[in-house]
Amino acid sequence: MKTLHLYLTRQIVASLLMTVMVFTFVLLLGNALKEILPLLVSGQVNFGVVAQAVGLLVPFVWVFALPMGMLTATLLIFGRFSADQELTAVRASGISLLSLVSPILLLSLFLCGVSALVNMYVGPACRVAYNNLRLKLRAEFSTAYLPEGRFIKDFHGFIFYVGKNRGGDLRDVMVFALKNETNVDYTILAPRAKMDLDMPHRQMKLTFFDGKQTTLSEGHDRMSNFSEAQLLFDLEQESKGPARPKIDDMTFTQLWAEAADLERTTKLPISSGAVSREQRQAREKEWERERKKLLTPVLFHLHRQVAFSFACFGFTLVGIPLGIRVHRRETNVGIAIALLLVAVYYSFVLVGQSLNTRPEYFPYFIVWAPNFLFQAIGAVLLWRGNQGGG
Repeated sequence: MKTLHLYLTRQIVASLLMTVMVFTFVLLLGNALKEILPLLVSGQVNFGVVAQAVGLLVPFVWVFALPMGMLTATLLIFGRFSADQELTAVRASGISLLSLVSPILLLSLFLCGVSALVNMYVGPACRVAYNNLRLKLRAEFSTAYLPEGRFIKDFHGFIFYVGKNRGGDLRDVMVFALKNETNVDYTILAPRAKMDLDMPHRQMKLTFFDGKQTTLSEGHDRMSNFSEAQLLFDLEQESKGPARPKIDDMTFTQLWAEAADLERTTKLPISSGAVSREQRQAREKEWERERKKLLTPVLFHLHRQVAFSFACFGFTLVGIPLGIRVHRRETNVGIAIALLLVAVYYSFVLVGQSLNTRPEYFPYFIVWAPNFLFQAIGAVLLWRGNQGGG
């Protein structure tokens, strides 16, 4: 019995590793890594930077790759186990299906714990670190802001022309400062300039050397030479200081703190005037609706992180009896069924996400529905299979 358990567990683990690697690779290519690979091809970054980006993205995509891999592994292994008549031989020896699959169910519960760690802490933290890496790369490749050889009108009130840009060392720079969006206020011509980017504070500083500034006024122009001059720009006017993670990039503890903060700051203020009971009740209802609109997206992401952590168990409960019923050796059949079940599972999540600003629909409970559905269906199928109905 122990030998059989060990054999089956090894088969599942080997298949799990293979399928997780495949799904991770596919999800990496389809995710934000597409923003990094072109930089490697063009020679703007080295392989080490790409490896760092991949390392930061892997925990993020494991949120999806782990459950998908476990589902596919159970479908493939138990499909072959049944097709090769090994299951029939095991039953003939008096071993029940539940006894046979108990190590696999324990493995799925262990993966639920791993998924919880990834979903609630490691994945969001790595996603934030990846976004910071993107900002750093954008800072290093300053040609994204001041490409050479053309006029740049991306900065409010200014037009730039840069002859050459070599990693922030600029040559043959022209600056036109506009007044009222159309008239030129002054111009700067400099043979050499230096660009410094402060991405955490979203600022760009241009330092001009040995240039000329011409101020255009009514009737005459005033020209002056300078050895050094500076201009400072806010790259994002609305984003001063270090960027705060978005709600869907927050860890579980950050979301919990955000929910507590919203609960504390959205309490109904005490009315200073005399109001009737009906007016007070109407005001309380309106205030409660607005408070729930703010709180519901945070609650949705809290519940989603926890609910996703149980996907491995639900997929395993469904995958074992379904693989036995299909009893096919072909890998493509197992993968096709797995993708179909994954699409069904995550469709509930997409529905909940589309309603996360509609508290009346309780979207944070919708993300639990596929777990209950898959676990209930899987438990019934597994029980029937154990009774010999598979």
